[in-house]
Amino acid sequence: MSSILKIERLSHKYSSSWAIRDINIEISQTGVIGLLGSNGAGKSTTMNILCGVLNQTEGNVYINGSDTRQDPENAKANIGFLPQQPPVYTDLTVDEYLTYAAELRSVEKSKLRAAVNEAKERTGITHFSRRLIGNLSGGYKQRVGIAQAIVHRPKLVVMDEPTNGLDPNQLIEARKLIREIAVDHTVLLSSHILSEIQLLCREIIMIEAGRIIFSDSMDAFNNYAQPNTLLVRFENPPSVTDLQQVTGIPRVEYLSNGQARIYFDGDKTVTEKIVTASVQLGWKLQEIHLEKGLLDDIFKQLSNQSPN
Repeated sequence: MSSILKIERLSHKYSSSWAIRDINIEISQTGVIGLLGSNGAGKSTTMNILCGVLNQTEGNVYINGSDTRQDPENAKANIGFLPQQPPVYTDLTVDEYLTYAAELRSVEKSKLRAAVNEAKERTGITHFSRRLIGNLSGGYKQRVGIAQAIVHRPKLVVMDEPTNGLDPNQLIEARKLIREIAVDHTVLLSSHILSEIQLLCREIIMIEAGRIIFSDSMDAFNNYAQPNTLLVRFENPPSVTDLQQVTGIPRVEYLSNGQARIYFDGDKTVTEKIVTASVQLGWKLQEIHLEKGLLDDIFKQLSNQSPN
């Protein structure tokens, strides 16, 4: 299968400092791919280059096989871009704006109406066709922004913080829409919000200090850090001091309803030791399981391993 996006040794320098260095990415399937990193990590620079907004200092970017520098017209024909602020014109109606966006993307005149109607239908804004964009809510303006990004049926849809600033109800709708689009498009979604990436993405690319420090499936990311905590629940909860008498438990914190988080030092037999102590001392253990590493903790671990 040919690559929808291929980035080779991509580097860019602002003045005397490198914003990104030796970025390599290859995506050949549909679905949502998360581009994760803290503010200033290099996400926006990477996206601006692959969307043709910025010329890179070094390296190559190919969209569906077309080089963005050598063949920019064909490369950009396969890209849809939703910046952090939707690029909508508030004094146009939804139909006027999407028709204009389709024309900019060189959609054939005979196919304009069908392309606009399909984009409206997919984003759930058909009933606002004649409404001025300036009179739409923030959530529906975001939908119009997504519609302009897919109106020409691109292979790759790039979204920069697409759920930023939405209220809880709008968030749910936006996530659903992004998943639907990803069925037959490749969506590269940038965010610095770990929970958003976890909810939407099947794969993750993490950039820190301008370099890729992780690139794998979301499951691999979630399982990256070895669990070092147990969640336990007792009918007759022991004291923290009593629990710390169990070998390999340096720290305990009680949560609620007899549940405690137990930190352990990597000893694989600690679970067996807790069960044994519970039986011997009458703690009446009701529940015990490993707690996966929190995304924030994994992010910090990976960031600390990034090269200087």
